[in-house]
Amino acid sequence: MTPPALDRLRASISSDIELERHLAAIEDVEDFAVAAAWCADKAGLALTPDEIRAALKPDPLGLDRFDDRPPRASGRPAGHWLPGAVVSSGEALAVDWVHFGGRPLIEPFFEDSLRRARQRPINMLLRHRTALADLVSNGGGRPDVAPDGFIFHMSRCGSTLVAQMLAADERHLVLSEAPPLDAVVQLAHGRRDASMDERVALLRAMVGALGQGPDARRRRYFVKLDSWHTLALPLFRRAFPDTPWLFLYRDPVEVLVSHMRMRGFQTVPGAMGDLYGIAGGERMAVETYVAHVLARICEAALTHRPLGRGLFVNYRELPRAVETRILPHFGIAPDDGMLRAMAMAAQRNAKMPRTAFERDETSKQAEAGPALRSAAEAVLGDVHRHLEAVSGAAITEEFASA
Repeated sequence: MTPPALDRLRASISSDIELERHLAAIEDVEDFAVAAAWCADKAGLALTPDEIRAALKPDPLGLDRFDDRPPRASGRPAGHWLPGAVVSSGEALAVDWVHFGGRPLIEPFFEDSLRRARQRPINMLLRHRTALADLVSNGGGRPDVAPDGFIFHMSRCGSTLVAQMLAADERHLVLSEAPPLDAVVQLAHGRRDASMDERVALLRAMVGALGQGPDARRRRYFVKLDSWHTLALPLFRRAFPDTPWLFLYRDPVEVLVSHMRMRGFQTVPGAMGDLYGIAGGERMAVETYVAHVLARICEAALTHRPLGRGLFVNYRELPRAVETRILPHFGIAPDDGMLRAMAMAAQRNAKMPRTAFERDETSKQAEAGPALRSAAEAVLGDVHRHLEAVSGAAITEEFASA
């Protein structure tokens, strides 16, 4: 049983945003315990650093999300808390919140930033869970938050590079494949019993909550989505009709080689339910099934292109296309500082920033065997040619208007 003094300390910290922010910035457990004990003393609570240290419950993997305890508060926690997971809470859904300590989301994926944030002592002491319905009812706390650009992609085609180049500018907040957003997209896309307005409200609430960001200096907001989210493009356009979007793609052979090296979860038969509508997928050769998944993703982007504000870019145009095509499409006129920061980011491996970027088209083409090439052409050949035609037409239009 939790000692009453600890509960009172938690309540005291949660009611004081500045105090909470100060404690959240402390990453060392020993330093945090001493600081929290000092706060307890000021609040008239008899708690020692050892007692506070003993109350800290590390959860770097976020396993706490599997605990179906009910929400203890309504709305969203004040301060720099972001959704960490959408979880089951009895018969309803809830949001678990994580404090990022004011640190910007600079890692290649939101999951990387989230794992680091969960190791902060503040998240070991305070656990905030609120009803998902409450998040929707108050619009995520910031109903006015609309992204400056969405990044859709085929998979393994340079979307992380684009995201990291955008994130290199300190004025940009880039959300990269956030699990809470994926959970909401799955829920909204699959809930045919809910009205479109209800699904739009759910998506807007989560995007708004995640877009508040731990760093208030970041004034532009970009969202890199999971590859299968192209299937939900109409929902995104309905929720954010003024936000431009990008679809990145790549030579199907090279994308298939990447998935043969390490399969993406979304390419495993049954992992996404019947999302893709691919009959007999479990009986197909691996490369054939993955090719069908990629085809569904690309076909959705092409089918929903008439919804407007979309731009199609081939991987081979990167990184140059970020400056020449993507930034203008997102309405950004880069200054010299932004260009320098992005150029430096482009020199690093986007998924492993401590290593240098090396183009791998030649090695992937050499690795592709006959079966893979056959699947690429049979399933993705026409789709890829359609993508090239759309992208090429856009480049021609851009050149003519320049």
